[in-house]
Amino acid sequence: MTKAIRRIYVALIFIFLYAPIATLIVLSFNASKTRAKWGGFTIKWYVELFQNRDIMEALYTTLLIAFLSAFIATIIGTLTCIGMNGMKKRSKAVLMGITNIPMLNADIVTGISLMLLFLSFGIRFGFGTILLSHITFNIPYVILSVMPRMRNINPHTYEAAMDLGASPVYAFFKVIFPDLLPGILSGFLMAFTMSLDDFIITHFTKGAGIDTLSTKIYTEVRKGIKPEMYALSTLIFVAVLLLLALVNRPVKEETK
Repeated sequence: MTKAIRRIYVALIFIFLYAPIATLIVLSFNASKTRAKWGGFTIKWYVELFQNRDIMEALYTTLLIAFLSAFIATIIGTLTCIGMNGMKKRSKAVLMGITNIPMLNADIVTGISLMLLFLSFGIRFGFGTILLSHITFNIPYVILSVMPRMRNINPHTYEAAMDLGASPVYAFFKVIFPDLLPGILSGFLMAFTMSLDDFIITHFTKGAGIDTLSTKIYTEVRKGIKPEMYALSTLIFVAVLLLLALVNRPVKEETK
């Protein structure tokens, strides 16, 4: 009896979470513009979506910001992990706590704080402010992915490579970097996903005339929900789902 109740409970949770998404996906293939009537299967909303110049520009901006912010955050986060690994235990714990604050902090607080920071320095809002904001909140996710790998590295192998005549840079890329690579890739994909999915921080730090997909969807929905938005939301959901699957794949391989 208890086992059956647990299964029903889990099923209800999955229905509550994914039924709206399933409905959205179905509506993206509905030939009728009204949500109350099924007009047959069609992909014309996807065709019209890719013919919409504004949405395509928002998609390009979103992917460019996501890639650049993830790439820069991955470099900074990896270097931070290397630096933290050589610190004392107490200092490392304090710095680790500081880096976790952006993840624990509410997005709206982070967004307003960054907006006020840019205003105080007289920085013009636009592509650059969005990129800086995304780099800021992506760095902790990279550190969270790379640091466990860094802790498992045997420092004696690096020292042995140095004793055998390798330069510090050569020893790092031949000894340390291969062990860190799964964590670095995981951190990059996580940062890319978080940047792709962000709305609140982007909304507070973007300027006039520039939109990401999230802010573009918000603007379009306020005017009235168009069928193209169903198609766009479906594509975003599938893309994020695939990226999350890639992020979790190395973890599964390690636990085997």
